[in-house]
Amino acid sequence: MSQIRFKGVYTAIITPMKEDGSVDEAALRNLIDFQIENGVAGIVPVGTTGECPTLNHAEHNHVVEFVTKYVKQKNKSVQVIAGTGSNATSEAVSMTKHAKEAGADASLQVSPYYNKPTQEGLYRHFKKIGDEADLPLVIYNIQGRTGINIETLTLMRLAKDCKNIVSVKEASGNMSQMMDVITESRKLSQQTGRSFDVLSGDDNLTLPLISLGGTGVISVASNIAPKQMVEMVDAALKGDYETAQRIHYELLPLLKIIFIETNPIPVKTALAMMGKCTEAFRLPLCEMKPENKEKLRAVLKELKLI
Repeated sequence: MSQIRFKGVYTAIITPMKEDGSVDEAALRNLIDFQIENGVAGIVPVGTTGECPTLNHAEHNHVVEFVTKYVKQKNKSVQVIAGTGSNATSEAVSMTKHAKEAGADASLQVSPYYNKPTQEGLYRHFKKIGDEADLPLVIYNIQGRTGINIETLTLMRLAKDCKNIVSVKEASGNMSQMMDVITESRKLSQQTGRSFDVLSGDDNLTLPLISLGGTGVISVASNIAPKQMVEMVDAALKGDYETAQRIHYELLPLLKIIFIETNPIPVKTALAMMGKCTEAFRLPLCEMKPENKEKLRAVLKELKLI
């Protein structure tokens, strides 16, 4: 497997739905067009933001196929990182193999949730997926959702032992841990010649992480403001921190407000306000509180997004 790099803005795209709860493919096409036209490096379907927990297996696989095919028709250089993680290792292997067959460039592998494995269990879980599915893997560390942190030693052990574990989406919120990961990834590169990219999983920490050696972000906010997120990340990667900081602080109200309620409720609501999808969710997700929706609307108006 040739080395793949992850650099720039990758949009964790929503799964738009119709009022009856079915996937709205026309809206999904338009959302992908919006992203590609504004220069994102990649699209990440059926992650947390894509409401993967409420899609059944057939729907999950279909959205991966649909997004991959459409993205590659529009622009082959735009990467697709398919969300195929699970708390059941066999299920993650099966979905990752399917993503490979569908033509995805890589897989996003969330750490197993609810069953809270040990660090050894995490190692064996990701190692088995890497061994059995011939696809680059981006490990997704988000203890706030899963209940378990992937420790740096475990992550780097995986990177050393499995050549297709090539990146991490860091959403631990722990900048000290992120710096440790970057330090160890540089050592790995020196020892093996293989890169290990560190992507932000928190929009509001993207700029600080890039300044410390991160390579980009898997973003929720870029659903709404892809142009601004791309400009900020590109500036930061070029070392133009004056420009990057200006855009960061311009976007900061948005980066905060889209997490005023559980993701992806606010981002999908914002896109509905922008006329890009229907404000439709599957239970247990539901519409925003009216007072929070008005706060969101005010931020979108202030940024001239509506």
